[in-house]
Amino acid sequence: MNHLLKLSDLTKAEITDILDLADELKKNHKAGNDEPLLKGKTLGMIFQKSSTRTRVSFETGMYQLGGNALFLSSRDLQIGRGEPVQDTARVLSRYLDGIMIRTFAQQEVEDLAKYGSIPIINGLTDYAHPCQVLADLQTIREKKGTLEGLKLCFVGDGNNMANSLIAGCIKMGMKVAIACPDAYQPDADLMAWAAANGDFACSSDIDAMVKDSDVVYTDVWASMGQEEEAKERQKVFADYQVNAARMALTHEGCMVLHCLPAHRGEEITEDVLEAHADEIFEEAENRLHAQKAVLVKLMK
Repeated sequence: MNHLLKLSDLTKAEITDILDLADELKKNHKAGNDEPLLKGKTLGMIFQKSSTRTRVSFETGMYQLGGNALFLSSRDLQIGRGEPVQDTARVLSRYLDGIMIRTFAQQEVEDLAKYGSIPIINGLTDYAHPCQVLADLQTIREKKGTLEGLKLCFVGDGNNMANSLIAGCIKMGMKVAIACPDAYQPDADLMAWAAANGDFACSSDIDAMVKDSDVVYTDVWASMGQEEEAKERQKVFADYQVNAARMALTHEGCMVLHCLPAHRGEEITEDVLEAHADEIFEEAENRLHAQKAVLVKLMK
């Protein structure tokens, strides 16, 4: 593992190693025993999309590991003024020990890895959100004790979260069901891979997808960059809500996860979110621990 660009690049063993290290680092942190495993290392954090959890968790993670993090907005970089990504990659590789980038196009992340000589971490693109799903897998494994054989149902837009959940969960032996409108399905190639390599289904029949789930997952209906589509999406996704009626179809003890921020009353009801708040905010915390594991694996 040289980079974290998308979860489909990783093997089951590599994902398991990250999760095991994340658990160890979390345990040490809770005991006040953070080790400076990345002392003297510097992570550059490029943000072309705004962030709460990604920025704070990576910056805090590097501090806890004894390293430094540099916040680099598109306003601060020549990449925002037309400098080719290959030139930025070559220059930053001579200053930094790793780059985390949160941007729009997956190709930009892939190009940084191609032309740079240091580890590249995808902090989110329109195609994938691997860091979030590593934290999701850590949370599910903590609560359920295993991943193998569990059914996860994602309800909503077939976006970067759906893509990364499909890749990560299928690789870890989970069953995946996607409930989404026909015009908003996840990446077609990824769905074909999932169907050929695991237990996968995608349908606009929400109740059928949710039935017998062990984990129900949702996300906002309009992601960053889709603000002008928000009103139209509210109409399209009006029925794609995680609510008490949907939860009644799931297995007893079913978890609910949300990558946040949540729009209560839209993709998830207030009562369901609050009933599963411990799981959802543990999931948010685990961004810190899972990403620390990725940083150590790539930069130590």
